[in-house]
Amino acid sequence: MQDQRAHPGAGPHPRPGGRWAAHGPPWRGRHGGWEMPGGRGSRGDRLPWLSTVVVGVIVMVGTTVAAHGQDREPLGIVARLLLLAAVAVLLVRHRHPVLAVAGTSAATLVYLALGYPYGPVFLAVAVGCFGAIVSGHRKAAWCSLGTLWAGHLLAAHWLYRWLPPDGDGPAPWAQEAFVTAWVVAIVAAAELLRVRREQWAAARAEREAAEQRRADEERLRMARELHDVLAHSISVINVQAGVGLALLDSDPEQARTALTTIKSASKEALGEVRQVLENLRTPGDAPRAPAPGLDRLPELIDQAAGAGLTVTVETDGARGPVPPGTDLAAFRIVQEALTNVVRHSGSRTAQVRIAYGGAHLGLLVDDEGPATGDDAGGSGNGLVGMRERAAALGGTIDAGPRPGGGFRVTAELPLRPGREGGPPAPEGSETEDTS
Repeated sequence: MQDQRAHPGAGPHPRPGGRWAAHGPPWRGRHGGWEMPGGRGSRGDRLPWLSTVVVGVIVMVGTTVAAHGQDREPLGIVARLLLLAAVAVLLVRHRHPVLAVAGTSAATLVYLALGYPYGPVFLAVAVGCFGAIVSGHRKAAWCSLGTLWAGHLLAAHWLYRWLPPDGDGPAPWAQEAFVTAWVVAIVAAAELLRVRREQWAAARAEREAAEQRRADEERLRMARELHDVLAHSISVINVQAGVGLALLDSDPEQARTALTTIKSASKEALGEVRQVLENLRTPGDAPRAPAPGLDRLPELIDQAAGAGLTVTVETDGARGPVPPGTDLAAFRIVQEALTNVVRHSGSRTAQVRIAYGGAHLGLLVDDEGPATGDDAGGSGNGLVGMRERAAALGGTIDAGPRPGGGFRVTAELPLRPGREGGPPAPEGSETEDTS
């Protein structure tokens, strides 16, 4: 039936799953870690040898230099081994960030508790803390740093009596204030880097999602174009083929006319399909042929006449500049409406009214019915496609049974280029109802 041609709710739907369905968003690394956008492969798949060696050289050489002038235990084999351990554990900071920050903090705490000189050993702790916080293991980093700070405070102000060096006194509180400020600065810097990485990853994901949406919209546009082209032409061919078969023996001349109409409709459909496919193959190139518009309405009326449908066209107002998108949408809406009359209506007449005026283009397509219930092989997506075209331009469309029988399609599309693709105009700016 004619009132069953619309299928609300049809349209693009999200794919079940997708590129993130099995493995999560692309910025998530192994073990829940965060990856730098644009990196080559997962950071957890390789050891950070170069950066760890650089940190190790700075710690070893810098500690040797910093030891001069400090009244602490001399650097010996044990001190060197503890410094080496504090740096070596950083090799696994990508794969096991919790182990790295805990290991370097523990080695540093033992190093300081044994009375060895202060120095760039804190750089190793900072690197481990950064790795843990940026990878999402914030509590582990905080606990490790808090343990190091508390252990140093305990050793410097209480356990110093039993720890080397001999005769050592409590550390000055100014030194503890410096250590506390250093811990807070490390945590704040690591948190800031973590937030920035999350922002970069979210921006990258949004760009990928936008690209996917554009690709989906382009596929939908191509599918809509192909549907409109083929549905109309195949409907004409279907009707004429039936006429030709019925009259093949009794009226060969009329059958010949039907075959000629079939040939003409199929030729035009092939041409439009080639144009759509050429645009699909070379999306960056300008189309070789202009998109159809209302100036091709007479051709559409002739095709409908070939299918046995008499179409009357009325125009209100003077035609001014029409944006290409609006012109194409108007043509396709009229085409689909007439195709539905051929498919689903028992009426052999249809009325098309086009109203130019103000900021909108009005369309009305009527037929007197009754509905035949024959879908002529249709997909049922014609009215959905019309609504999508109108909505994409910021226009409106309505289709349904009309009073007194038959079916009516009305549409209102924007005539101002600035409105094309935007939201619908406010009610106060609409033109009068053309129906």
